[in-house]
Amino acid sequence: MIFNSYEFIFVFLPFTFYVYFYLNSKRLTEASKSFLVFTSLFFYSWWNILYLPLILSSLLFNYVIGKSLNIKSEQKKINKKSILTIGIVANLFLLGYFKYFDFFIFNVNFIMGSNITFIKLALPLAISFFTFQQIAYLVDSYRFETKEYDFLNYALFITFFPQLIAGPIVHHKEMMPQFALIRNKAKNYKNIACGLFIFSIGLFKKVVIADIFAIWATTGFDHSISLTLLEAWATSLSYTFQLYFDFSGYTDMAIGTALLFNINLPINFNSPYKAGNIQDFWRRWHITLSRFLRDYVYIPLGGNRAGKSRVYYNLMATFILGGLWHGAGWTFIFWGTLHGIALVIHRLWKNFGFTMNKYLSWFITFNFVNIAWVFFRANGLSDAIKVLNGMVGKNGIDMINPIWILAIILGFIIVFFFRNSNYNLVRFVYSKMMIFYVSFLLVCSFVAMRLLGGQSEFLYFNF
Repeated sequence: MIFNSYEFIFVFLPFTFYVYFYLNSKRLTEASKSFLVFTSLFFYSWWNILYLPLILSSLLFNYVIGKSLNIKSEQKKINKKSILTIGIVANLFLLGYFKYFDFFIFNVNFIMGSNITFIKLALPLAISFFTFQQIAYLVDSYRFETKEYDFLNYALFITFFPQLIAGPIVHHKEMMPQFALIRNKAKNYKNIACGLFIFSIGLFKKVVIADIFAIWATTGFDHSISLTLLEAWATSLSYTFQLYFDFSGYTDMAIGTALLFNINLPINFNSPYKAGNIQDFWRRWHITLSRFLRDYVYIPLGGNRAGKSRVYYNLMATFILGGLWHGAGWTFIFWGTLHGIALVIHRLWKNFGFTMNKYLSWFITFNFVNIAWVFFRANGLSDAIKVLNGMVGKNGIDMINPIWILAIILGFIIVFFFRNSNYNLVRFVYSKMMIFYVSFLLVCSFVAMRLLGGQSEFLYFNF
């Protein structure tokens, strides 16, 4: 089930909301949490029920490991580091088997000249997200930064359906105290209004903006044999805007849905295309993933504490792993490597005390991000080269559909001149005008869903 589906909007969400708060109104707290876990698992298994045992097994395994790590060493003599290692390795093995095993076979076949058969497993939905979330929980448990939750609370923390499929990647300390608050067990009409407001913005971003850009991006990347200068730039920019509006739209809908249940999810986007440098970009784009990579990869590698050369190594390693997390392919690894190199150059630039005009710095940053997305989107290196060849003018210049040009201009205007969802949420004021605004966004979204063929997956479902 996906947020931009009629089943979710008109059946699942209203039913879950009503029953959850009805049970809480009867002071059936444990029943309300159990119901929310059940509906979240139903939400997950709607896609493919065969993977329900997978997430349940993962939940139980990590809960047991987390409980073991929470025991004080003086109370029970256990090798906590070994338990943590077992927990992390098991999680990474599960992720690696489903997500990277065919990629491993491909490389073995290429290097050895062998013909090992691919296992061709379908990627379980959300496995990258709930794996990272549980690894973070285990590490925090090892550091005694978690409380001893029972299994029901732990299951709710991991499976809470607004953030289950594609994040944000949340910490236990961000979620569990909110579920424990008495005031959050009753309907909050301001949160309901704010939630519907943010949800409508996210739905509009996804089905009206992102899905239209997707048509042009797909044509350029997947169907065109070659691209002229304008076609190539329009193709790359279409994907740049598609990805932003698709994932930020999903995050808005996740935040809005969670607000209906009085839960505040962390901010995941903060106008990343306004970033003045590549470091600023990663402080704004997929913020919870950047935080995870910083706290559980970059800092454990040594972070900024080691010598300068070690810092550069840590940056490269972190972003290569970040690229690999996004997908099992050399294009993703190369994309991560490009961002790692860019961050190293940025760090060197700062260390030498150089400065740059802020507009020039933004221009370089945005174009670097746009060009790097080509490798992120391409099905293979040949597709990326096809687009890049067009972008440098190797296939000449031809005029393109003026509607396409107008859409890209509108994309720039929305990204750079409209206030983002975080700003609007903080300053939300209930009014008749707001009701009209939300209604307008929803009507436009439903019309677009009808015209564009109904439901479309979110891009980050593939990662």
